[in-house]
Amino acid sequence: MPLDVVLGEQDQSLNRLICWILMQFITSFMIFRDFNSVSRWWDPGLYILRSTPDCAHSSLKTATIVLPQVPHVIVHCAAERRPDVVENHPDAAAQLNVDASGNLAKEAAAIGAFLIYISSDYVFDGTNPPYREEDIPSPLNLYGKTKLEGEKAVLQNNLGAAVLRIPVLYGEVEKLEESAVTVMFDKVQFSNKSANMDHWQQRFPTHVKDVATVCRQLAEKRMLDPSIKGTFHWSGNEQMTKYEMACAIADAFNLPSSHLRPITDSPVLGAQRPRNAQLDCSKLETMGIGQRTPFRIGIKESLWPFLIDKRWRQTVFH
Repeated sequence: MPLDVVLGEQDQSLNRLICWILMQFITSFMIFRDFNSVSRWWDPGLYILRSTPDCAHSSLKTATIVLPQVPHVIVHCAAERRPDVVENHPDAAAQLNVDASGNLAKEAAAIGAFLIYISSDYVFDGTNPPYREEDIPSPLNLYGKTKLEGEKAVLQNNLGAAVLRIPVLYGEVEKLEESAVTVMFDKVQFSNKSANMDHWQQRFPTHVKDVATVCRQLAEKRMLDPSIKGTFHWSGNEQMTKYEMACAIADAFNLPSSHLRPITDSPVLGAQRPRNAQLDCSKLETMGIGQRTPFRIGIKESLWPFLIDKRWRQTVFH
């Protein structure tokens, strides 16, 4: 991108648009990559937790964070997304998940930027899946409630914004703890110790690169059609419990899984989780938007750098 480009306006010579991404964890990092992989988009990026040479540092606590450079699109991924942490730190979680989201929505509306707010399937109670966009939310835990309140704050302060609800995510990580899916890898690898794995909650693991593609496709369509706004759903289509995911991970790396123990009882500790909050994605599919990576392929690509027994690396991809 030439240094003399006028920020906030479309560069007609390059036909590029500006996108800002409020970054946290793996979702935003992959969205950052996806937008930058398409020559039409230039993404200066914003950053909350993860640091890369191409990302600037910013803070969501100020309501003027997008003013120095005027973007066409803002993808708001930053959130406290750990339900148990939200239960223990409700005020801090509400400040980020709700208050900051509302402030950002106001600022985006003021400068005419298209805001995509990343939300969660946890806004539903999981008793009557699959859920369409117009179904009435009923979150079971405080995390789901803050994400729902964040949705309301965004849509009330920015009538042209979009909400994208997504389920549990996995993908390229710096630490296994960044994802509720990748964090299971150590338990899978240490086969000399039995590990209890939840076999009650039904999940739909979704690769972050697919979410990134959906965000870019949604932004591209919005640039051509200003009527594209409101709430959307995207999700992987493979229904799996954590136990089934762990077994699939073991199979992908030719590792034993006999030490993994399925627990079919409803969890009694921590924040309450929905049994099955499957999202109906037909709205985006009808628009020609979407991409799905098979779980066994995506998880292998994501986890092989963390393989403890290096001997397996010679066989995993052959």
